[in-house]
Amino acid sequence: MNRLRLLIGAAFGFVVTAALFVLMPTLIETADKSLDEKPAHRIADIDMPDRDIETNIDRKPDKPPEPEQPPPDMEQPEMEDVNPDVEAVNMTPSQQISLTNAAGGLSASDGEYLPIVKVAPIYPRRAQSRGVEGYCTVEYTVTKSGTTRDIVPVDCSPPGYFERASVKAAEKFKYKPRVVDGDPIEVPGIQNRFTYELDK
Repeated sequence: MNRLRLLIGAAFGFVVTAALFVLMPTLIETADKSLDEKPAHRIADIDMPDRDIETNIDRKPDKPPEPEQPPPDMEQPEMEDVNPDVEAVNMTPSQQISLTNAAGGLSASDGEYLPIVKVAPIYPRRAQSRGVEGYCTVEYTVTKSGTTRDIVPVDCSPPGYFERASVKAAEKFKYKPRVVDGDPIEVPGIQNRFTYELDK
């Protein structure tokens, strides 16, 4: 029964398909050809006028005019001590460092060297953070021009804390050189002790 229905449906579909193939050429031939004979209309061209597009760009402010004279450089504070027997103290917060010249009893009338500028060393951060106090004696040569050279630490306690800071400070010392027969001469073996103490 089912097979019979399938055969009938297939035959009916074949008949309908064949009829459509026959009718389609006829419908095409009898169609209204006037639609194709109408002239084509041209679409007008649309021209956009050229316009300058303004962009809002933030302008950088004009650089202010440079001052006619630059401000003077700030000089580093230096400790001056014309008397080698007087201790100089660096009054930086939370610490004090005293400088003592190991050579004493000198006067300008003897033509000997005379300290003009003594700079206090910077308290080493490692020693300050650990609360370490002490001293360091350095030895150096006063040159003909009044500077120092060949600076070496000779006695420092506790060792390993204050040597470097003491040498750096002694490098900035200034002296009036020793004068013999009108000529400046070098003076070796000069010693200076730096005392490192923290404020209590």
